[in-house]
Amino acid sequence: MAEDLSLSKGVFMRVLEVFLVALVLSGVARAAETPVSFSQESYKDYVKTLASDHFEGRGPMTEGEERTVSYLVEELKKLGVQPGYQGDFIQTVPMASIAASQDMQLDIGELSFEPGTDFVSRTQKMTKLTELNDSEVVFVGYGIDAPEYGWNDYADMDVKGKTLIMLVNDPGYATQDESVFRGNAMTYYGRWTYKYEEAIRRGASGVFIVHETGAAGYPWSVVESGATGSKYMLVDDTGNENELEAMGWIQSKTAEQIFASVDLDFTQLKAAAAKPGFKPMTLGVKANLRTTHWNKMGESKNVVGVIPGTSRKDEYLLLTAHWDAFGKKVGVKGDNIFNGAVDNASGVAGVLELARMLSEREEPLQRSVLIAFFTAEETGLLGAFAFAQQPPVPTRQMVGLFNIDSMNLAGATDYVLKYGDGLQELEDWLEDAAAGQGRRVKPDANPQNGLFFRSDHFALAQQGVPGLLFMDLGDSDPEYIANRYHKPADEFLESWQYSGVKNDLNLIYSLLDKLGNSDAWPGWKEGAEFKHIRQSDLSRPTGN
Repeated sequence: MAEDLSLSKGVFMRVLEVFLVALVLSGVARAAETPVSFSQESYKDYVKTLASDHFEGRGPMTEGEERTVSYLVEELKKLGVQPGYQGDFIQTVPMASIAASQDMQLDIGELSFEPGTDFVSRTQKMTKLTELNDSEVVFVGYGIDAPEYGWNDYADMDVKGKTLIMLVNDPGYATQDESVFRGNAMTYYGRWTYKYEEAIRRGASGVFIVHETGAAGYPWSVVESGATGSKYMLVDDTGNENELEAMGWIQSKTAEQIFASVDLDFTQLKAAAAKPGFKPMTLGVKANLRTTHWNKMGESKNVVGVIPGTSRKDEYLLLTAHWDAFGKKVGVKGDNIFNGAVDNASGVAGVLELARMLSEREEPLQRSVLIAFFTAEETGLLGAFAFAQQPPVPTRQMVGLFNIDSMNLAGATDYVLKYGDGLQELEDWLEDAAAGQGRRVKPDANPQNGLFFRSDHFALAQQGVPGLLFMDLGDSDPEYIANRYHKPADEFLESWQYSGVKNDLNLIYSLLDKLGNSDAWPGWKEGAEFKHIRQSDLSRPTGN
């Protein structure tokens, strides 16, 4: 009996020893796997610095840009991030500024319209003069050709050299029918940028989009102010000679007058244009418009870095934010520096903090992470489009993108915002990551405004690369939009709370960690506008 007891004690001691060793080893493993912690101190320093007056509002092609770009490059170097664009941290972005003289008049048939009051117009041609000369006017409904929705507003109509009148948004918004496009949620085809692009592809000379506040998502005053100042744009080798002579908007009352002048009811035709089978129609009048411009060439810069991966280093995750704001404004009384603290020093600081967290990992991700700070987002996503047109690596090697365009500085929430719904599989990854924090995903409250298509990730989406937008423009702080958004008052505040930032950056970090150590390639969901582009890109042989 004593011998049996001794044997049992020996077995017990060996089992205990094995258990203790396993416990120690598991503790070491857990310590090694513990994610690097968010540092409120470093994040606050990043955003406070970028939003300071020293950077003069971070306007493109200014001294403020030079200071901003230098700061971002130095911070990436400190973190051990490597150059990410052809062996450099800098991607040069050739740009131009152009302003249209407001000494113009739009004549359609026997009617004459005044700039600002009735219409606005500009161009992206690098010429001193653009003209519509007796250009035939055609109503093309919503100006959409969307095969996946069985819709073509250009059916059987050659619009080369003609001036097109079209409706804003898309038929889904007009009908509020979930079976038509995406119902209330704007699609890519509802964006005014698409409408101009499609008209250019078809050789039109002019486009005038009919403005309605609900469908556009903003009042006429926003359209008017956006067309009367200098606009930045990308320029091709031809000086953009294939662009429209007139990129314009007209008030709804202006459209009503034009249609009434040829005995047509605009309201009835607008309703008809929202139904399948609509056919474009010639109005039987000509458009005339003569516009002079001032233009100037220049260049700006994107800042690009890379954190190399290990076993899958030729597959890339993208982490992006735009560095620009609105610079300094002449003629503004008092404070004339548009510091852009929330929009988007907060997002740039978020990317820098995530870069710090990634660089301090003991075990790098299997996949590489491209970090990009884009210029000129506020003037048309220009830096992002330049990056998408000439990327540092082929787009078929880009797994997915995480874009930060303002952060929640009002305190922790039990949700994370989602822009776009039912478009891409990354939405499912977002749901899982949020659930891991005990949070829910909150859909965009105003999908009709198409915010998914209005930030830098969209430039890569057009090339087929899926991406999530992280943005909190006043959702957690409604006072921000009313009093500080795109104004000198968007400054660093000592009253900010960082618990919301911490939650969101930890969430993005968890997505980077999970996807960066995975062989998954999240794609676009059925019916998404960019699904076929991605499929074509991924199917191309390497080297093409």
